[in-house]
Amino acid sequence: MIIETPIDLELTQMSGQTSQPPWSEVDGTFSNVVDVNDNPVIFNVRQCGEFLDFNYAGDVSDRQAIDKLNYIFDLDFDLDKFYKYLGNHAELAQMPEFCNGLRLFLASDPFECIISSICSANNSIKRWTKSICRIKENWGDRLANYYTFPKSNDLLKVYLDDEDEFNSSDIQDISMCTNNLKSCGVGYRAPYMRRASEMFTDEIDLCEIFNMGYDEAFETILEVPGVGPKVADCILLYGFNFREAFPSDVWIKRIVSHLYFDGKDISVAKVRDFGMEEFGKNAGYVQLYMFHYARMSGLMKKLK
Repeated sequence: MIIETPIDLELTQMSGQTSQPPWSEVDGTFSNVVDVNDNPVIFNVRQCGEFLDFNYAGDVSDRQAIDKLNYIFDLDFDLDKFYKYLGNHAELAQMPEFCNGLRLFLASDPFECIISSICSANNSIKRWTKSICRIKENWGDRLANYYTFPKSNDLLKVYLDDEDEFNSSDIQDISMCTNNLKSCGVGYRAPYMRRASEMFTDEIDLCEIFNMGYDEAFETILEVPGVGPKVADCILLYGFNFREAFPSDVWIKRIVSHLYFDGKDISVAKVRDFGMEEFGKNAGYVQLYMFHYARMSGLMKKLK
């Protein structure tokens, strides 16, 4: 079926959003297993002009599948209206030229987004996506050639590192220990992931975060070890659809400084406050477009 909403599917998935790794791609079709009302469903999407060609396999209705697809790729967001908004701001007006069709890639599983975002800190897109895929393959549920992300209570049971696995199993040679979080390449972030798994199993209800105001949700996510303001805003934007979040790091700081503060050295915290106040409910999208625009226009090289 054709979903007649404009999107650049590849750009959206490859833009480095920490909601999840890009879906598996074969001959232009992107596929993944998606939870739809507690039913595992395989989604297949491909670009069809400026729209999407979509089919699925699973025990759900067309309406349920389409609603989930609309959520994940944010298809209800009015890009034309947003581009008019950007066009009314001289600093942002060029961005649609480099980012046409880019949408939010929202998490179908908020817990996966939390772990992905923790994994992304001080890490390359290629490395964190590889680590998350390995976690899914090791401990997720398999459906055809795809894997779900493990639930928090299942990830909590996973060995932390080689030493933990060696001391808690019958393995006689520590070099044979490959069934642990660190073996997935997450490095020093493994204990943060363990603690996050514990918190979202025993202490924090993921569903409640959707019903919180932004400030309460931000403070709740900040309680997770390994989560600072930037990672918390990534989690809230990509995992829970808080559009007012403005994830800010050194790169966004440089871009905002160049566009709005004549290149002055301002703090990341000030940039975050500025972005949220200046762009309001468009803050998340503006940040996404800013970063991609800087990458594609050559601005990022200029700001290094």
